[in-house]
Amino acid sequence: MIASKPIIDVWRRFDDFPMETLTKAWYYNKTEGNKQRDVSLMNEHREQFGITGNCFDLALWLLDELKRAGIESYPIAHDLHTEDAHVAVVALDDRGKRYLCDLGDQWLNPVLIDSECEGYSNELLEGFFPAARVQVLPKHHFLKVIYHLPNGKWSEQVYDTRAVGMEEFLTAAEHSQNMMNKAPLLECRIPYKKEIAHWEFYNWESVVSTTEGLHLQSKVDGVEEWATKIHEVSGYDREFLIEALEIYKKRRLAERG
Repeated sequence: MIASKPIIDVWRRFDDFPMETLTKAWYYNKTEGNKQRDVSLMNEHREQFGITGNCFDLALWLLDELKRAGIESYPIAHDLHTEDAHVAVVALDDRGKRYLCDLGDQWLNPVLIDSECEGYSNELLEGFFPAARVQVLPKHHFLKVIYHLPNGKWSEQVYDTRAVGMEEFLTAAEHSQNMMNKAPLLECRIPYKKEIAHWEFYNWESVVSTTEGLHLQSKVDGVEEWATKIHEVSGYDREFLIEALEIYKKRRLAERG
């Protein structure tokens, strides 16, 4: 179920790339015109502020790196042009085996999605997703992933594994970048004891998901305190975080009237 070394080598470049909506809000307020950044600009922002972006940004970035490495790949999606849109990438090895590569959901590794290929298993798999074992169940052009969480809980997601044309992908990306989220979000992978856990900041609260269960963290008061905390976890520039979080704070206050 593990991808070939060339795919893994590209994937590893993104190990410390969070998925977040802070950059979206910051860039939306900062510029006129198109809101979906190209890879060159995303690289500049990464170098300057340590920032990444949402699932569209991460998929576009990964596609570019795979292409540079000579690896065939294409974007996949569900619910495009809606608030529930999510995109990922499928990469092919030199034998044509397809692997799901989902940076947006902060997977630990790509995973094989072709049930007819040698090495495929529908058993519970460890080491692919933080704080959960997964089952990968392809059927026709759909892929169901079941996440088996601690304490017997589970959830699932269904991917449409058909390729999305790049023109449609970029149109949907632009649509997404112009839709402002109600609450700030940042997800990243962090070391925890002997595993890689999932840290999430959402709606002014944070939680760590581990194989031991969920760990709610102490609440933090104020934008500057949150900026410090997120900086410690993600490495993002603290002044950038203050600016982005202030945007969400003002939106929240405006909604409350």
